[in-house]
Amino acid sequence: MVKRVALILSGCGVYDGTEIHEASAVLVHLSRAGAKVQMFAPNINQMHVVNHCEGNPTEEKRNVLQESARIARGDVSDLDKIDVAAFDAVIIPGGFGVAKNLCDWAVKGKDYTIQPQVEKLIQAFHRAGKPQGMCCISPVLAARALPGCELTVGQDKQCERWPYAQTASVLKEMGCKHVNKNVDQAHVDMKNKLVTCSAFMCNAPIHEVFDGVGVMVTELLKLA
Repeated sequence: MVKRVALILSGCGVYDGTEIHEASAVLVHLSRAGAKVQMFAPNINQMHVVNHCEGNPTEEKRNVLQESARIARGDVSDLDKIDVAAFDAVIIPGGFGVAKNLCDWAVKGKDYTIQPQVEKLIQAFHRAGKPQGMCCISPVLAARALPGCELTVGQDKQCERWPYAQTASVLKEMGCKHVNKNVDQAHVDMKNKLVTCSAFMCNAPIHEVFDGVGVMVTELLKLA
């Protein structure tokens, strides 16, 4: 039976949107597994636009849905239109867009809130008993929407760059169980059907990130 997976994007580009290599890795692994994928993104403005050559914000305004279309090759739908009943699972790749557009972790840290559409989505999949995959910084979404869940963002001490510094420690303060995992591993929270991996939270070669995302996808599809 073909598995139907929703992929939630947060823009295009590591510093202000979805991490492109993570999204691509998810798509490749899902394609290899024969899954049917549909992509979604919220139709909202980005928190800001970053010049990726310099790493600095600009005065530009960009729309998350329109930017996500760059990754989706145009085939992306407004998150408002998602029907949870039509899917067996959902995956949210990382990138600063998660911490800036899908929630405000980047500016508020542990006092962050989730964009309402996204929180509603996570909780709806959870109520339906359908698995969710999150990598890199996106597990912070589950930490808020699914209190007490188990997850990984890699290792406790890794990733000192803003806004990821001490992410694991903050998630533990919030009541989540953080499980240390290497980049080529994923953690499965069976109770919440949540599968997480560190991806670029680890300072690792890109092929190891790709392989780790593959483990996440494989474990997710087992639960679907």
